Amino acid sequence: MSHDRAAVAHDQSLAPRSVLAALDIGGTKIAGGLVGPDGALLHQVQLPTPARDGAGAVLDAVHGVLDRLARHPLWPQARALGIGSAGPVDIARGTVSPVNIPGWRDFPLRDRVAAHPAVAGLPVTLGGDAVAMAAAEHWCGAARGYRNALCVVVSTGVGAGLVLDGAVRPGPTGNAGHLGHITVDLDGRPCSCGSRGCVEGLASGTAIARTAHESGWRPAGPDADASAAGVAAAALAGDPLALRAYDLAARALAAGIAATATLVEIEAAVIGGGVARSGPLFLDPLRRHLAGYAPLPFAARVTVIPALLGTDAGLVGAAALALSPGPDGPAAAGRPTAVAR
Repeated sequence: MSHDRAAVAHDQSLAPRSVLAALDIGGTKIAGGLVGPDGALLHQVQLPTPARDGAGAVLDAVHGVLDRLARHPLWPQARALGIGSAGPVDIARGTVSPVNIPGWRDFPLRDRVAAHPAVAGLPVTLGGDAVAMAAAEHWCGAARGYRNALCVVVSTGVGAGLVLDGAVRPGPTGNAGHLGHITVDLDGRPCSCGSRGCVEGLASGTAIARTAHESGWRPAGPDADASAAGVAAAALAGDPLALRAYDLAARALAAGIAATATLVEIEAAVIGGGVARSGPLFLDPLRRHLAGYAPLPFAARVTVIPALLGTDAGLVGAAALALSPGPDGPAAAGRPTAVAR
């Protein structure tokens, strides 16, 4: 069933003001959605992100998505709006500085969205995209039922969000759980963050492709895929250099998860993102290396499970963040997942 047909099916049973509006903002696309009280994505629209065209052009695209959402019949039932954005973010100030949107530095995104005529009067909550993914998976995905979990996105970069004591814990600025910038190799590659040997520089899709190329791997044919997906295809075909690149990536992520488990005693590590879609190619060595890096009994119990919500997680998670208590959102009885400040 399409999202719009699902919306029609839900329409008769939805209580007034039970819908949540959501924005998912990244360097490639800006998506907007309407989410039901059960976490169902009822409607979505998206526009490409004009990331190289300046701050105003990107904001115009955000407004364009909001204009389209506001024309949907369910928009009047929206009770709050949540935003999941590429980061870094600062939820205390309501600003974002996405690495992949150069024109937005300390950009007051929350206030600019709240000023849109269609949004007037709705509480607006801002969060990082990885924290939104954690909120989504805890609400109605793979982390549902776990009181303590780390939810990781392994894609072009590596991001993560923490669920502790049954609540998403974004931290004071919204960046808690930023696993991608934990150092796991003291003499490793310099990282764009200014450190070196970070998980992101070893485990991301970009890093997997780089590792494979540095080891001498080359895709077959002049037009073959040299990305992490191409490395995955070669690994599945048994190429030893490609297999090694995935193993090294899984090892780096395992070290980061083990460090997190040792610090805060998580029960589960939920793995999503494009790299995780390679399935056992990535997850099997991840589990094997995690067993070696987390031998203490309280850390060794971590279960590694694939994320369930896929590309819907950004919008569903932004909607979950919209129900958070605190200065950025309303306290909501029966909210899907608490977000502690």
